[in-house]
Amino acid sequence: MSLPQDLLNRSESSCELCSSTDNLLVHEVSHALAANIDSRVLLCSTCDLQINDPEQIDMHHWHCLNESMWSEVPAVKVLAWRLLDQLKTESWAQDLFDMIYIEDEHLAWARAAQVAADNKVVHKDSNGVILAQGDSVVLIKDLNVKGASFVAKRGTAVRRISLDMNNANHIEGRVNGQHIVILTQYVKKSKA
Repeated sequence: MSLPQDLLNRSESSCELCSSTDNLLVHEVSHALAANIDSRVLLCSTCDLQINDPEQIDMHHWHCLNESMWSEVPAVKVLAWRLLDQLKTESWAQDLFDMIYIEDEHLAWARAAQVAADNKVVHKDSNGVILAQGDSVVLIKDLNVKGASFVAKRGTAVRRISLDMNNANHIEGRVNGQHIVILTQYVKKSKA
């Protein structure tokens, strides 16, 4: 049998979180030790969308975790734990989170996503706005450029920045035709 067919059989052709039978998709639960059927779940498009894009979360949809958190499938329990942890500002979610039972090895798997998120390098400008690869910034201070014979003037636009993924305080860009490293505390994100 194929993986999708195995998941359909295991889930009885329904979403393993909310029991919907519409638009089912295979979802791999991140940070599993091995990529196999045990690290995948069958989800409806609504659950999949909300898991992949936290901005789309509808609190009321996740009341279904009251049932699915008791699943014997480790990947389902891990997803339920992660969702309840994310939603625990809601009293009903906190109550469920306090009740969920998850074995130590699966708890480590569930927490692995938090550890990865905590270790992620996030670049922020002087105002605390998150910077992304390709953004444009404006210098907020005159900067002496080491190894060059010019000063990068306040108000200079730096377009299409690149991020140093090892240091949240460093970005790179072109000023006066020269590629330089700039400290994030001296820039603010611009709209253009």
